Amino acid sequence: MATYTDPRPSSAYDFAGGVETEAGSAQETAWIEVIRKMEEVYSDLIQYEVELEEKNTALEEAQRFINSVLSAVSDILIVCDQRGHIQQVNLAFLQLTGFAEIDLFDRALDELLSDDTHKLRLCSWIDSKAGGDREIRFRSAEGGLTDMVALNCATRLDHRGLPAGIVLTGRPVGELRRAYEALKQAQAQLVQQEKMASLGRLIAGVAHELNNPISFVYGNVHALSKYSDRIRAYLGAIHDGCDETKREALRRTLRIDETLSDLPALIDGTAEGAQRVADIVRSLKRLSFSSSGGPEIFDLTEVVSKAVQWSASGNRGGAAVGVELGDALPVRGNAGQLHQVIVNLMENALDAVAGRAGAHIAISGAVSGGEVIVTVEDNGPGIPGEIMTKVFDPFFTTKPVGKGTGLGLWISYGIARDHGGSLDVANRQSGGSRFTLRLPAAS
Repeated sequence: MATYTDPRPSSAYDFAGGVETEAGSAQETAWIEVIRKMEEVYSDLIQYEVELEEKNTALEEAQRFINSVLSAVSDILIVCDQRGHIQQVNLAFLQLTGFAEIDLFDRALDELLSDDTHKLRLCSWIDSKAGGDREIRFRSAEGGLTDMVALNCATRLDHRGLPAGIVLTGRPVGELRRAYEALKQAQAQLVQQEKMASLGRLIAGVAHELNNPISFVYGNVHALSKYSDRIRAYLGAIHDGCDETKREALRRTLRIDETLSDLPALIDGTAEGAQRVADIVRSLKRLSFSSSGGPEIFDLTEVVSKAVQWSASGNRGGAAVGVELGDALPVRGNAGQLHQVIVNLMENALDAVAGRAGAHIAISGAVSGGEVIVTVEDNGPGIPGEIMTKVFDPFFTTKPVGKGTGLGLWISYGIARDHGGSLDVANRQSGGSRFTLRLPAAS
């Protein structure tokens, strides 16, 4: 009988009829490790795919956001590479020219310029350091020309900070001009409103000034009316032939002697009140806001005195107002406009000291070095340093909404400049602010 010899090494063992060797066990372990690694790689691939999908979604959202922003921008936007070929445009440019976006991609921008601007080559614009707006017409899809466009050029940089092309932005000139005209009209209306506000403050002061002489005249006229009745009764009795006894009794009863002695003072007082009214009216005529009459030489002392007097008439906080002016402050210009400047400075000073104990405003004027210098000082809180340079800006105001337009000091600054002078502001060392008006002294 033949004998069978097991070819496996002696270290192999039999378990329950199966064959298990060390080599077989190692091979199975290797396969398990391979499968595990494949599962890890597959899992990583799945994770990478998920992350890639999320990033793609984010990029698409960002692209949609950028496109929506570009479409919403009303200005024209053109992006070109370094060759001057169009890479991207926005909806405003498509609406202006009538082209489709696909027709413009990678097309030379020079091809879209009209004949009268075709000489403006893009390369020269890129190399130019002038920047600035240039007025250009584009060819439209129908073969015509667009409206003139004010176009501005800026260099586009890549991620390394190197030039990668240019970005052109602009707007039709007609639209800009309409917007500018609307702005000028709105500005004129606001300036007119500020003038009307100044006129209202002026009228309030004038009304207060007129009230005293008119009341005086009215009281005198009332007394004269009573005296007239007494004299008429006395003269009537005399004309009727009354005897001397009755006449003397009537004379004492009607107080004829006192009446006759009061008449000169009443007449003089009435004339004085009427003269004061006439002086105020004459001042109003001279202080007209209209400049159609041209500049004239006049004494600024009278203008400042009237402006301070009328502004202080409606003094809300009872501030003490001191005035110290030179004998003569000759200037050339428009009295009404300079009156408006002083009224504006007084109004600001009154607002600054309103509600403060010991409130005081000082106005002084003098001629020095060929200049007429007028200062308006107050002992208010002063002007914070961070807004000192803004007080003459249009529409800048620290007053509550509805209390100021922010145009008073701006208009005053412009009036001073138009008269060849200046208007400056500073804080006083002792507290409060000081506005200084400088004007050329007239010969």
